[in-house]
Amino acid sequence: MLRLTEIKLPIDHKPKELRAAILKRLGIEDKALLSFSIFKRSYDARKKDNLLLVYSVDVEVKNEAALQKKHAKDHRLKPTPDMQYQFVAQAPDNLPSRPIVIGFGPCGIFAALTLAQMGFKPIVLERGKAVRERTQDTWGLWRKNKLNPESNVQFGEGGAGTFSDGKLYSQIKDPKHYGRKVLTEFVKAGAPEEILYVSKPHIGTFRLVGMVEEIRHEIEQLGGEIRFQQKVTDLVIEDNRIRGVVLASGETLQSDHVVLALGHSARDTFEMLHQKNVYMEAKPFSIGFRIEHPQSLIDRARLGPNAGNPLLGAADYKLVHHAKNGRSVYSFCMCPGGTVVAATSEPNRVVTNGMSQYSRNERNANAGIVVGITPDDFPPGVLGGVELQRQLESRAFTLGGGTYEAPGQRVGDFLKAQPSTQLGSVEPSYKPGVHLTDLATALPDYAIEAIREALPAFDKQIHGFAMEDAMLTGVETRTSSPVRITRGADYQSLNIRGLYPAGEGAGYAGGILSAGVDGIKVAEAVALDYLGKAPETASTLPADGDCGCIV
Repeated sequence: MLRLTEIKLPIDHKPKELRAAILKRLGIEDKALLSFSIFKRSYDARKKDNLLLVYSVDVEVKNEAALQKKHAKDHRLKPTPDMQYQFVAQAPDNLPSRPIVIGFGPCGIFAALTLAQMGFKPIVLERGKAVRERTQDTWGLWRKNKLNPESNVQFGEGGAGTFSDGKLYSQIKDPKHYGRKVLTEFVKAGAPEEILYVSKPHIGTFRLVGMVEEIRHEIEQLGGEIRFQQKVTDLVIEDNRIRGVVLASGETLQSDHVVLALGHSARDTFEMLHQKNVYMEAKPFSIGFRIEHPQSLIDRARLGPNAGNPLLGAADYKLVHHAKNGRSVYSFCMCPGGTVVAATSEPNRVVTNGMSQYSRNERNANAGIVVGITPDDFPPGVLGGVELQRQLESRAFTLGGGTYEAPGQRVGDFLKAQPSTQLGSVEPSYKPGVHLTDLATALPDYAIEAIREALPAFDKQIHGFAMEDAMLTGVETRTSSPVRITRGADYQSLNIRGLYPAGEGAGYAGGILSAGVDGIKVAEAVALDYLGKAPETASTLPADGDCGCIV
């Protein structure tokens, strides 16, 4: 097979025109093209009045070697890489102990699935509930202002990514095509096949629920075990080696291999790890607000006359501004046609994030507008970032009226530094509701200053971005983990053997896809350690975020 890239066609092209374009590019007759399949489809919107679809296709042709020689200098034609996933190990018959996976978000799911597929029969410990029970608890906060600290947007089967846009793309380097395995497993579990080829695949919350259940069933059928409402409160460590975990119930489970697939909001677990002297570091993250516009405004700005085309769907955006005070402001976790959601996991705190369904057909677009901060901005200590998050979230709770409503302000008022007293044309989507106020005290002064400078700058890229009636809702604090549970080249903790920090909570992922990929890598490292083998060199740095959606 050969991969042919950069085939551009009008958005309204007919199917037969793609085949014709392939024949023309290769310079062959129709009978010489045995078959082709779409590997990737994106669009080029630089000229809004002439928007083009861009294809990469895998082709099967007669006389492949001769065709390759003919096009040897064309970088757009190369052999199709082998993207089939190959397991690195198989569990021995006399497995001395079963691996434990703590957390059943995207990272934990794929760590457990990969271990189960290799025969290691993992035990998964998830502090929250199964996904459908958890969904009911989450709606309890959104509709009734009732928070369950152990079952919410952050905690439970599927992780926080279950209540997000379901984005499945990433900026991580992936030479072994682990991301392809993640997408393939999702398709097997019920995701639409288009996620294998569209440039920015997404699923949405409702579809993710069923898919997570399907993957759970496969893990169980392979001998794995998923235990819900099982909170890990302690580690059993002997001579700097993990020997097991202790549950809130008092039960101790023995294991020499424990995967820490924590989400970025497992603050009590971070505190326990710190007390156990597991090596950790404070790391940068970002803080800010959610902004909402009419989705139609974003569609027109990004797609011009093609706005509303069902093939393109709701338009997204990605914006960055470097402020005069040295801060970077950027859009984060953009959710086309979505809603702003209550994402707190702790009582008397308010946290926002974004969510979309697969259809992305809600009236508003929303995104985080956030400012990058570093440990120099935190209170001192490894957990200083957690302390800052809590301070800001508690302040947002107070500004919102103390009822889990979020503090909100019209963009026009925010730029004029005056409180909002009434809504305009943009109705905020956040549930339980928005309490109009002045957001100037919701974030540190440097963040407010940078965002006030950035919004008019973004308006020059997307006309109407700084419109008077656009809505800001606060606060966005959980953009990524505030700590890194640092690991070495063997994917194990720097000072506790057998402990495998993984995913976003450990500082090694930034979304569903990158978290799933990291789960696979860590599962491989665990499997190889059982067999006395070393994995290939691990990344010791966090991945570039997919989008930073709560994952």
